[in-house]
Amino acid sequence: MIPSTPHEAKALARVLRTALEPHVSLGHGQSLDLVARALGLSDWNVLAAEYRKPALGAPMPILRVYDSARARQFYIDWLGFTIDFEHRFDSRGPLFTGITSGETSLGLSEHHGDGTPGSVVWIPTRQLGAYRDRLLANTAEQLRPGIDTDAPGGPTMTITDPFGNELRFCERATE
Repeated sequence: MIPSTPHEAKALARVLRTALEPHVSLGHGQSLDLVARALGLSDWNVLAAEYRKPALGAPMPILRVYDSARARQFYIDWLGFTIDFEHRFDSRGPLFTGITSGETSLGLSEHHGDGTPGSVVWIPTRQLGAYRDRLLANTAEQLRPGIDTDAPGGPTMTITDPFGNELRFCERATE
C-alpha cells in the first residue's frame, strides 16, 4: 500500500535510513528510491508522480445517531474505535464524530439530514473470533453477538447499534 502523502513516504525513507545505520550508509535520495522500489515502483520520481494523480480516498460512511454519549459508549467503550475528531457548529448544535478502528472509518452524526437510520456497513475483519471474544469480555454492553459461519462472504458477526444501524463484521473466506 502506497503511503497516503509524500510527507509519509519521506518519513518512511528517514526511518529506513536510520534503521540501516551504521551498517549501511544511504543518502536521503537513495532511501526515497528504496521506498519506491519496495512499493513496486522504479524510483522516487515515479512514486512522487503518483501523488499528483487525481484519486479517490477511502469512503467514510455516516451513521445517524441520536445521543452522542450513548454512541461513545457503544462505539468507543465497547467496539474499541477511537475518536479522530468531533465537530459542532455551535455549543448547542448536534455533534459529528469521526471514529476509526484499523482501516475502518465511520462518521457518527446527530445532524438530522446526515445518514439514514437503519443503514448497513460491511466491515472486513481479521481474526473475527478473537474480536468477538474481546467484545464478550467487555462489560460496556450486554450484547452477545454470534458468528454466522455460513454467510456468503465468509464468517460474519452482525451487530445492531443502539440507533438501528447494522454493522456486519466479516472475515473473508479464504480461497
